[in-house]
Amino acid sequence: MNRDAGRLQANETLALDLADLLPGSDDRCADRLTRDLAATPLIDEVHVVDGGTLTPRLCVHYDAAAATAVDVQRRAWQVAETISSHYGHLRWLLTGTAEDDESTRTALVDRLTRMPGVVAATATTTSLEVEFERSSVTAQELVDVIAAIAGPDTTPATVAETDHPVDHGVKDGEHTGHQHEHGGIFGERTELIFAGLAGTLLLVGWLLATFADTPRSTELVVYSLAFFFGAFFTVQEAFASVRQGRFEIDFLMLVSAAGAAALGEVAEGALLLFLFSVGHALEGYAMGRARRAIEALAEIAPKTALVRRGGTGDTVEVPVGDLRVGDIVVVRPNVRLAADGFVVAGATSIDQAPVTGESVPVDKYPVPDVAAAAASPDLIDAASRVFAGTINGAGAIEIQVTRLAGDSTLARVVRLVAEAQTKTTSTQRFTDRFQRIFVPTILIGVVLLLFAGFVVDEPFTATVYRALAVLVAASPCALAIATPSAVLSAVARAARAGILMKGGAALEELGRVDVLAFDKTGTLTEGKPGIAEVVASADSNEAELLTVAVAVEEQSDHPLARAIVRDGRERLAGAAVPRATDVRALTGRGIVASVDGVEIRIGKTEMFTGADERPPAYLAGEVERLEQAGRTTMLVRAGERWLGAIGLMDVPRAEASAVIARLAEIGVSKTVMLSGDNQRVADAVAGEVGVAYARGDLMPEDKVAEIAALRERYGRVGMVGDGVNDAPAMAGASVGIAMGAAGSDVALETADVALMADDLRALPFAVSLSRRSSRIIKQNLWASLGIVALLIPATILGLGIGPAVLIHEGSTLIVVANALRLLGMRMEPVRAPEPSVTADARLLQDP
Repeated sequence: MNRDAGRLQANETLALDLADLLPGSDDRCADRLTRDLAATPLIDEVHVVDGGTLTPRLCVHYDAAAATAVDVQRRAWQVAETISSHYGHLRWLLTGTAEDDESTRTALVDRLTRMPGVVAATATTTSLEVEFERSSVTAQELVDVIAAIAGPDTTPATVAETDHPVDHGVKDGEHTGHQHEHGGIFGERTELIFAGLAGTLLLVGWLLATFADTPRSTELVVYSLAFFFGAFFTVQEAFASVRQGRFEIDFLMLVSAAGAAALGEVAEGALLLFLFSVGHALEGYAMGRARRAIEALAEIAPKTALVRRGGTGDTVEVPVGDLRVGDIVVVRPNVRLAADGFVVAGATSIDQAPVTGESVPVDKYPVPDVAAAAASPDLIDAASRVFAGTINGAGAIEIQVTRLAGDSTLARVVRLVAEAQTKTTSTQRFTDRFQRIFVPTILIGVVLLLFAGFVVDEPFTATVYRALAVLVAASPCALAIATPSAVLSAVARAARAGILMKGGAALEELGRVDVLAFDKTGTLTEGKPGIAEVVASADSNEAELLTVAVAVEEQSDHPLARAIVRDGRERLAGAAVPRATDVRALTGRGIVASVDGVEIRIGKTEMFTGADERPPAYLAGEVERLEQAGRTTMLVRAGERWLGAIGLMDVPRAEASAVIARLAEIGVSKTVMLSGDNQRVADAVAGEVGVAYARGDLMPEDKVAEIAALRERYGRVGMVGDGVNDAPAMAGASVGIAMGAAGSDVALETADVALMADDLRALPFAVSLSRRSSRIIKQNLWASLGIVALLIPATILGLGIGPAVLIHEGSTLIVVANALRLLGMRMEPVRAPEPSVTADARLLQDP
């Protein structure tokens, strides 16, 4: 904005919240708004800013000589109103068949996108979102189509239509319509119970045919009932896919079973449907286990909260959905927190594992200034910030709410994880393309097999039976589930560890990175200065030096002064500190004060310029050594006596060196540190934590250029930062990884991978999990393709339908079970490297 504002003297800027102009908007509506506004003569430029604000904002550059800020704001509202009246948004919460079956969701999207007036339609496992033109189609017409495709076993679901303007009658961006729940006689177990009934009836029919002298018609009735229960769900899924012009696995199985029955092999057809339905039900159960691991996140937040409202001090229990920003919530010991906020009264320790993955409870204290915290919730210290769904310890506390229930960190994580399931990997896209070609090819091959009687002397019924067996053998069930099952399991396992993976693509890219680039401040370091070294003069000692320095710096609010006071008091271990008087700050140089009648001077070398003020040679040498090591050095002088020097530094994280060493152990040996500090400081920190190469004196745009150079030279590059000022560099990397994303809107939105806790130790586990998931996906692909490659020739040579479907379904379950192993992957402890382990500067040369 500053660049544009300086272009013309009369040019001004106006920032407007995008959410106010277009509540519930998507990127397309935001693009329309910026484009239409930019076409207004009095406006020079319009763009969306989302890198450092809580919510995206519209930045409007306008000619102040031709219009006022009010004129610009009024024009923005007019354009937004026009867009809102033209475009509508519909959100359908999926449950039942539509939630569990990917083909149903695909059918919904395909059908909707072909409707006149539908701009876009996307589906996740939990919801369907549609953008449409109001002049061409109504929301009710869309609802009717969705309800029709969702299937006969479902009833209407929760529908939310999001309209942009506040005067369109939509409260908080949505309103409730229909209910859509998965039915079934026996609830979620209906499919498994139906499969069991099919098997039981199949067994009864076989027993009657083998050991009882019953009429053939009686046996056929029993087998028909077995057909009914075995095919009940398969028919519905096949019908939905065929209606969309797709011939999928369910259709192939039905054709095979019907063909077997037509040939008189009724028992074998029933066996096929029984085994397929059992395999499908067990596969659904196994996949449901991984999905439930994700859904369990949404269930951990309490449904009610104890709120203190009004001036009486009385508390009232209210639904979490009724909480308002600014409410005071009373949290009793050993209960879950109902909302995001900050502590205003009481002290406790909180188990944050459900959100951040931290294994040890975190101590929490009240904020020093409630008004300041409420005004800037993103700046609240981690020691006072709390999250919905975490578990309070033994202390009773009161928190002030900063986010509505639907916007809490936990709610956002649940939504992002659910959306992550639909973001496919390159491997998944390959298997999808393969299936689209493979299934029609098999159908053509089966038709050709029907003419085998012209080559081989056999009855036509035997030829048809062989063709049906090939249909069963060639159905790529295991291939279809190979990648989604592994991705879902890995995403769920990562979420349990406080790591948010935004889909299969992020999972895949993280496992393939060749170089990891780290921001320095707040990522490899604590993000705040601290005392790194104390050098006392020959006629003084450390205790005297720190006592005097703390006494003087307590009267200053400079960040370096606060660091000296904090760390100095800790080193003094409670020793008494006198009070300084006559304090005078010398801007840019240091501070002067009096302690016990003695003048104390503390500052940089530049402060002592007089001939009689220069430090002695040995102290000057120590100062030079500290500065070469990247320390900010403060000299301390009491009257005519030199007490020594204090070296300050943004202290490296305690776990940083151990994390870098662990990354090298698992194969990520190329590490780079990017910093805005001078090169000397960057080199010092890199050497201390073991990073192979450091680049200092970088502006944000320089970091982007460094990432581009690393990608060109080494391939895939991961960028680890805090998600705010490092957002451009993370966007330019192959995969962006945000630290301490809990409570940060920007970090959650900009990163591909978010480490919820402010702890680097989760990074090696995230990389290891990504690599292991890639290995399991490859194992699954080879296993599924291998089984199909063996079964097709085997069935051509005479293997029956029964054995073929048994092997086929067994391979599918093996693939899913292999993927589920990711749910149990353990996080290896990150240990500090041995003292002999040092960074190898030869790993990376200056790009």
